[in-house]
Amino acid sequence: MDYKIETRCIHGKEERENHSFGAITVPIYQTATFSHPGIGNSTGFDYSRESNPTRKELEDMISSLEGALDTVACASGMAAVSLCLELFQPGDHILCTDDLYGGSVRAFGELGTKRGLEFSYADTSDCVGTEKMIRKNTKALYIETPSNPTMKITDLSKMKELAIRYGLLLIVDNTFLTPYFQNPIDLGADLVIHSGTKFLGGHNDTLAGFLSTSRGELVSKIRYLYKTIGNCLSPFDSFLLLRGIKTLSVRLERQQESAYRIARWLKGHEKVRQVYYVGLPEHPGYEVNQNQSRGFGSMISFCTDTAGTARRVLERIRLITYAESLGGVESLLTYPMLQTHGDVPEEVREKLGITDRFLRLSVGLENPDDLIADLRQALS
Repeated sequence: MDYKIETRCIHGKEERENHSFGAITVPIYQTATFSHPGIGNSTGFDYSRESNPTRKELEDMISSLEGALDTVACASGMAAVSLCLELFQPGDHILCTDDLYGGSVRAFGELGTKRGLEFSYADTSDCVGTEKMIRKNTKALYIETPSNPTMKITDLSKMKELAIRYGLLLIVDNTFLTPYFQNPIDLGADLVIHSGTKFLGGHNDTLAGFLSTSRGELVSKIRYLYKTIGNCLSPFDSFLLLRGIKTLSVRLERQQESAYRIARWLKGHEKVRQVYYVGLPEHPGYEVNQNQSRGFGSMISFCTDTAGTARRVLERIRLITYAESLGGVESLLTYPMLQTHGDVPEEVREKLGITDRFLRLSVGLENPDDLIADLRQALS
């Protein structure tokens, strides 16, 4: 039976997994190695760096939700990004969304270039402009949609058309919307990346990352790199991610509902100059996002009237926490110019609008009235 996504968040693939002693949840196989039944024989698991039963259930879960052929679970989102880079050779060029998570920009600039890779950045919401930046040595398009932190929307179907025309891989970071709201593989993506630390884990207590693929020829290559590099997710953290995903649908629906209310309230505040939320009809990517996703998520960015106002908000919030990260049950407020995008050159930040007046809010599961009250007193 082809179960709906809410059901698959709990049960994963079509057949129920039979665990030892009738356990409903997957056991934590906290072991480094596995015994062999005999010479040349294997239970299917030999060493936990390569594979582990707890982690395999998680990987199968993500593959089911994303519609992927295979998924590997990594120790962090950046570990998944770094693993993805290993698929390329010196001299290869990767064209990226310009408004990209600062940690990815740092990895590309510091680690990717040392390996001889080339990176450039385009406003991928502009398909014509993006096409003009494709080079002879371009091998992939690396897309974030919505982008982090200015919430630009890229039309993934148009990016796939470019990928086919020029023989490129289409890589999509799906962290902000998760497979509950958006399935890039259905829109043509070859590789999908997640920071599982965020909405998939959902409780601000676990680091994780995922790299999924829809390409059969990439499955064995990624698995080989995965076991060789060894950036695998631990069995215990795999268990926590599986537990978090069980409530993914109800969390995201509630967080999105609250985010919409808060975004509309922020729009009307005298000290807020601009609100970036994909769920607002006036957002320039609203229609594209509606066509390629099932929701808008719960990430809001906004600009205050002055830098002083932004700093006072960070210092005065009481319920919302001033911290990096996003996607958890607790609401978090981030100052991107100093935190997530601190390593992005200042002139690039300024061009993107990531100024000293710019704040990013991850809406959690608190009552939205309480969150609005906290923002009201912090902005007063």
